[in-house]
Amino acid sequence: MSKQKRGRKHRTPQQRAPRDPSVPRPRAAAPVLSGGALPLRGSLGQAATLLQHVKPDQLVELVLPHLWAALADGRVPANVCVDACMTLRHAYGQLGVRAELLPVDLAVQGEDGGGTRYGSLTPSWTGTSWNGHCVLVLPDSERFVDATVEQFDEVREIGDGPLVGKVVLSTDGNGSLMEPGAQVMLQRKDLVLTYTVAGPEALASIVEHPEAVAHADDHRRTGVNVASFTLDALRSEVVRGRAMQAPHPRLRALLRAVGDAPYEADEAGDVRFRLPDQTGREQWLRLDEIPLPPSVPAAWPRS
Repeated sequence: MSKQKRGRKHRTPQQRAPRDPSVPRPRAAAPVLSGGALPLRGSLGQAATLLQHVKPDQLVELVLPHLWAALADGRVPANVCVDACMTLRHAYGQLGVRAELLPVDLAVQGEDGGGTRYGSLTPSWTGTSWNGHCVLVLPDSERFVDATVEQFDEVREIGDGPLVGKVVLSTDGNGSLMEPGAQVMLQRKDLVLTYTVAGPEALASIVEHPEAVAHADDHRRTGVNVASFTLDALRSEVVRGRAMQAPHPRLRALLRAVGDAPYEADEAGDVRFRLPDQTGREQWLRLDEIPLPPSVPAAWPRS
């Protein structure tokens, strides 16, 4: 059945990204990936445009997923929402922005009223593949981030990159950030994307699964590296002034601490800045090793 005459259907299971804790460098060409999965596509141009124009309170929230997609361009399959969300949760958290995973069901509707359903309200695992879709919610700024939305053909054709939108958050009796069954409707050109929030069992199916536990350190390490590249972009001459106005004390403290210090990626792929350590001796320090005043809020997640 063609998409013009289609009903509702489910997508194939998501695949995991290759296990590589380092942040991939931008590439011009995308290799052909096995299994027929399209490669993740990113644009440094989109990230640069955001850096130049967005307001201080939007800088981290909007730039970070676009920069992540640009860094990973062509290196991993596009349908890696769990890995993306786990990584970006730590990346946001290093810069002082709280981010939480949100499993969802997604319906994409076109102008003709036809639609395709992706994800599931009752996701499950098949081996190392997770049958569902996952996004992030940023509760303090009430934003909703779908970093891998371009895994879906209709959205990919538009080419606008990761989706970041404003939402109205409500909590249920269990303290969830959004009540199960709640819907978020966002527009992308002529498409209407309707996200339906899955329940706590769906979240547990991600965070408690052996695959997620086994890769937890890799997700954190990659997230720190993504945050490092983002911090470097935010300290540039044309952006730093606005970045220092962002409502994130940890980000402002990191910008002051890093200044114009040189940085590089070491042999393991970890980004390090040349800065004094706790004893005052200059070292190549990872972002999470940089000494900050005790009054600076800790990175998220904090549990």
